[in-house]
Amino acid sequence: MEICTPKGYIHTSYHTFKNEMQTFIIKGKRLKNWKIFHAEFKKEMHFPDYYGENMNAWIDCVDELSDKPTILQIENGKYLKENVPELFNAILECGAFVNYRKIEVGEKPNLIIATDY
Repeated sequence: MEICTPKGYIHTSYHTFKNEMQTFIIKGKRLKNWKIFHAEFKKEMHFPDYYGENMNAWIDCVDELSDKPTILQIENGKYLKENVPELFNAILECGAFVNYRKIEVGEKPNLIIATDY
């Protein structure tokens, strides 16, 4: 589904605003276990076919996507934190590591994680 706005088109799971940040939306209520977690991120963030479905591979893919400013928006974050806290914490911890890794090599940290907790 696309919505036309003055700045361009907004896609329901992936946004690119002209000269702004790219945004990926993950629906937290869909993330019930690790298998679904990896399938949802692969689909919504357009990870490559060779994505290894583990958190090291997640970090690598998110790192590549966040070469430009990126928002990872987790909808229903409160639900996710209360019902599957290990998945919620993995997003925050591994997202922080993506930024840390960029800082370590002299790059700007570009990943913002937002949730409606």
